[in-house]
Amino acid sequence: MVKRATTPYHGRMNNENTIPITKVLVTGMSGLIGGVVGRELSQRGYEVSALNRQDVSGYPTTRASITDADAIRPAFEGIDCVVHMAAYLGPADASQLSVNIEGTYNVYEAAKYAGVKRFVFGSSGATQMRYEVDEPFLSMIEARYDDIPEPTPRVYHSSPPRPGNMYGVAKLAGEAMGRYYSETHGMSVICIRLGRVTAENEPDSPRNAAVYLSHRDAAQIVWRCVEAPTDVRYGIVYGVSNNRTRFRDLEHTTKLIGYVPQDGWTW
Repeated sequence: MVKRATTPYHGRMNNENTIPITKVLVTGMSGLIGGVVGRELSQRGYEVSALNRQDVSGYPTTRASITDADAIRPAFEGIDCVVHMAAYLGPADASQLSVNIEGTYNVYEAAKYAGVKRFVFGSSGATQMRYEVDEPFLSMIEARYDDIPEPTPRVYHSSPPRPGNMYGVAKLAGEAMGRYYSETHGMSVICIRLGRVTAENEPDSPRNAAVYLSHRDAAQIVWRCVEAPTDVRYGIVYGVSNNRTRFRDLEHTTKLIGYVPQDGWTW
């Protein structure tokens, strides 16, 4: 069942310790996660626009593919923060290269030339998916509660990458680009290793219950990144809800950006 908090935080942070951000560009806003976070940011008072291959109803939209470096440039004019959620989710390795690596590079480059202050990159837990084939994490994704040791084992943002497919490899490339643009070009970059978000807002398997991310928690972690302190120049955080079999660490995420999940799932 989903467990929900009774007193969710509302209200936008505005103080001298945060980057002044008014205009936010969301790539891939017609997608599930992009739509959830774009609407939340709009409700929090930001001027939200979209970079998308199709119009996003109710929001100014630049219609272009992120694979077209020239066509996407106008979308970044006057933007303070980019939330990059556009991605190819299919199995074709060639598209992982053209969309998720080259396309992400195009987005970083456009943000750099536009003087964007903060960049929130939608990465993925697929960057470390191969941990799930080993115990004790295998017991966790199979919801074999009696076999899970105490204290609960964790995978950390600093644990070595172990991608399970080319999608995970491509997301690691995006994280590496983020560090480069942060350290070389002065852009604040926060990478979110997103968990499993579904249209139904509930997981459909024991494995997905371990990495489940509710719509409300997805929205929260993104605005927490947008509103993170000025001194966060580069970071990697996990985006998961507080699930019974959660194995991705959240202590670092809470410390860095203040994210505390409001939902969680027990399979």
